[in-house]
Amino acid sequence: MRQTAVAGQFYPRNPRDLKRELSRCFKDKDIQPGEIVGAVVPHAGYIYSGEVAAHAYASLPEADTYVFFGPNHTGYGSAVALSQDTWETPLGEVEADRELGKLLAGSIIDHDETAHRFEHSIEVQIPFLQYRFAEGFKILPICMGLQDEETSIEVGLEVARAVKASGKKAVFIASSDFTHYQSAERASDNDHYLMDPVLRMDIPEFYRRREERNITACGFGPIAATMTASKELGAVKGKLLKYATSGDVTGERSQVVGYAAIVFE
Repeated sequence: MRQTAVAGQFYPRNPRDLKRELSRCFKDKDIQPGEIVGAVVPHAGYIYSGEVAAHAYASLPEADTYVFFGPNHTGYGSAVALSQDTWETPLGEVEADRELGKLLAGSIIDHDETAHRFEHSIEVQIPFLQYRFAEGFKILPICMGLQDEETSIEVGLEVARAVKASGKKAVFIASSDFTHYQSAERASDNDHYLMDPVLRMDIPEFYRRREERNITACGFGPIAATMTASKELGAVKGKLLKYATSGDVTGERSQVVGYAAIVFE
């Protein structure tokens, strides 16, 4: 069992309080599932980025499995690590898709629970799915410590291959914040510059621009893996649903973190 690591920090530990917070995040958002194959969502504390994330989750269709690509902030475990544990949140338990996991055996993606044990980037996403869909879905969590272009594309291709072989309906989700600790003006400029190739699903240009400006998007590898897998499953373009910064919540504009909700269709 992969137990909660950041409940009470990034989101409420009490189930009733968590449902209330998720209700706030989804407030006034139309639940209109689309033909969406993938998404990019932030992973900060819900008070800061939850409303942005909810824009993407409100648009997601029901699926058999939601594949999460998240960055490894802790440094523990394999460079690209798959979890096959059941994941616990204050809203209950969610099973990993072990059938898909088996189809990834022998690939660049290792089965390694250590990388996930204390990592928040995927954990904070699961309550959004539980709130939207209650139950009946599985997850495939993949934590990426190695995020170079070649590795990220290979990870996306391997997961897309496994999904096709399984015959299941899957949605790919990249967990990433964007610019960290710049002014709100600079963060917005850099992030929109970086998001432009994401919306065009142009991975080489995405990496080029990130390196050109040294843009501190922490989950750039997961974003590239999601773009790759989404393309393989038929997505042709990205759509920006919402962009905001932590400064929009705190009022502090000199040092912000950027957040985006993007979907691929």
